[in-house]
Amino acid sequence: MPLYRTLDPDQIIRTLEALELRISDRFPGAGLLAVCKELLQAASISKARIAALEAPHYVLRGISLATMVGGLLALVYIGTIIDIKRDAENLYGVLQGFDSAFNIIVLMGAGAIFLSSLESRWKRQRALEHLHELRSIIHVIDMHQLTKDPSRVSTVGVLTPNSPQRELSPFELARYLDYCSELLSLSAKVAALYAQGTRDPLVIETTSDLAQLTSNLSGKIWQKITMVQMQIGDRQPVSVVPSNWQPDAGRTPLAGAEHPIPAGSPADTDGAA
Repeated sequence: MPLYRTLDPDQIIRTLEALELRISDRFPGAGLLAVCKELLQAASISKARIAALEAPHYVLRGISLATMVGGLLALVYIGTIIDIKRDAENLYGVLQGFDSAFNIIVLMGAGAIFLSSLESRWKRQRALEHLHELRSIIHVIDMHQLTKDPSRVSTVGVLTPNSPQRELSPFELARYLDYCSELLSLSAKVAALYAQGTRDPLVIETTSDLAQLTSNLSGKIWQKITMVQMQIGDRQPVSVVPSNWQPDAGRTPLAGAEHPIPAGSPADTDGAA
């Protein structure tokens, strides 16, 4: 079986374990760490749940098969006790009997279809319940980044007693938001495990909806990360020219510097590689 054509739940769990350690190192008392632990626990449980959903449910299959066989035997028994007479007087009664038998066969066929799909519908319901848990975790992750506003410096004049506490540096805020984005992505991967093990269209559609939800939330988070990175870039110190450096001919001055720098030198390329 090709290695990179299916999601490996063990790899997802190991990635979550590594992310938990990273969050614990930088934010040991943060609520985001507790959310990561919840997602890790949900991923571990999902591995066992998906294995159970992929395995055949012999109890439901036995009940369905026994019910269908019992219905067929009852129909055969009814047919054996009917006394069919060939005279003209009972012709109308025989036709009524055939009509009733046809209706019974149709109803039994519908019942057989219902019983044959009982196992798949039960598995679908279980998978949707598990996906609903993941949806709740996704929204909890989004709540943790909700108050992490990188534009607070320019938009908030005076803090009020009810203003959210923002004690993170720009670097720490960028890391916090990045961890939120990673948690959202891993939540979508855990949900994709359910779609990987089934062909049920409703489960696949629900998984796709969760993937779209996490993608939209991650896009919002990365807008914040971009703003933080711009703030960090604005705070970078300007390169200092050594005081003993002497200008020569053919060198262009650097705006804001006390001394010119050589044309084409690294400082003259505005950071270009």
